[in-house]
Amino acid sequence: MSLLAEVEAAPAPAEAASDEPQWVPTRALGRAVLLTGLLLIAGVLLGRVDLVVIAAPFAIGTAFAMRRRPGAMPKVRLGTDDNHHVEGAALTAGVQVVNRDTVGYDLVVVRTLVSPWLKVEKADRPHVITVARGGSKEIELDGEAQRWGRHPLGPASARITACDGLIAGRPVVSGARNVRVYPMTEPFDADEAMPRAAGLVGGHRSRRPGEGGELAGVRIFGPGDRLRRIDWRVSLRTERLHVAATLSDRDAEVVLLLDVLNEAGRSGGVNGSASVIDTTVRSAAAIAEHYLHRGDRVSLLEYGPIARRLRPATGRRQYLTVLEWLLDVKVYPADFQPYDTVFGSQVLSHNALVVVLTPLIDTRSAEMLAQLSRSGRYVVAVDTLPDQAAPPVRSPWTEIATRIWRLERDNMIGQLREHGVPVVSWAGAGSLDAVLRDVARLASGPKAVGR
Repeated sequence: MSLLAEVEAAPAPAEAASDEPQWVPTRALGRAVLLTGLLLIAGVLLGRVDLVVIAAPFAIGTAFAMRRRPGAMPKVRLGTDDNHHVEGAALTAGVQVVNRDTVGYDLVVVRTLVSPWLKVEKADRPHVITVARGGSKEIELDGEAQRWGRHPLGPASARITACDGLIAGRPVVSGARNVRVYPMTEPFDADEAMPRAAGLVGGHRSRRPGEGGELAGVRIFGPGDRLRRIDWRVSLRTERLHVAATLSDRDAEVVLLLDVLNEAGRSGGVNGSASVIDTTVRSAAAIAEHYLHRGDRVSLLEYGPIARRLRPATGRRQYLTVLEWLLDVKVYPADFQPYDTVFGSQVLSHNALVVVLTPLIDTRSAEMLAQLSRSGRYVVAVDTLPDQAAPPVRSPWTEIATRIWRLERDNMIGQLREHGVPVVSWAGAGSLDAVLRDVARLASGPKAVGR
């Protein structure tokens, strides 16, 4: 396996221990020297030649093993097969031990720290290898990425013994690195038109006439009309030139607003249960991928004390930026109302579709949705609370208390719908079709004008 990203052995521990010897004697060397000395002293004092003969193999063996001692410390490298991983994908990591000396290593014990979300086989066990002089050995760690995020891999430590186990080197520790695991994109598709498309070019039908593929009607030929737009059937029937009028295709801006005030549920990885933050991140990645592939502008915003924001853009580069941005999504509990912090200096376009991913377990989230709706923006709330999730409290709730809490939450959702905020649970493909259809229908209807 070739290590794509290598991390050199950390120089800081070596510099801190520069005054201490890098190679130290083991207990085996102490026992050999002690036994040889005792036998020789006893043989001389007692005049026993047989004791001297018994001590000779120990002395000769120790001297032969110590004739060539290593001087340089090994180098430990840590890397993975790829810098981009997805939830549920196979992960291959490697620890490489390089012998830069002319003396081989009799025994090398390698240990590696691995994040629990990187399910690596035999990661908690030490690996034992031998490394020849001037050579290298690599240990492959095969596993699976269980959850999105930046997960630590390493550091890896190596303990070396040489000279038939008579001397041992001080532990060599490599640097640690983060493995980026992108969220698994759930299948999502929204076939309905956007409520209001405001860009110049794109894939959505707008209400403005222009060059596009959607037929708006047939009208009399006028100055500036192109000849290829002439409808010859209508022109021959009416004996006047008529042209086919079309609606322009325009892009739209989609704002994904992530509620990071509370967490509920338990995360079990890609094959287990999903918490609120898991559903939020995965659904945001799916929605962003869908609209970016259609040529729309997508931006992301956190509803919390940090108020991180990703500027709107289009294309594949924006999609990769969205995935990187989602890796740093965390829950930030706060006691104050973050509405002014999030929207105080940020101006949301009135033509944008605001998709709010929220568990709706906090009254501040409901107030935020109501304020956005009253401001005239097109808001869609996506419920990210798991079905079996309990209230976000430390002490366990009884079954009756949990039922009452869910009833209060259902009442809050009903009040939001009465105020014109559609709330829909995330269910993958087609989750927002019905809601977007109703929102687009309201947007295309006549507007009341006050006098």
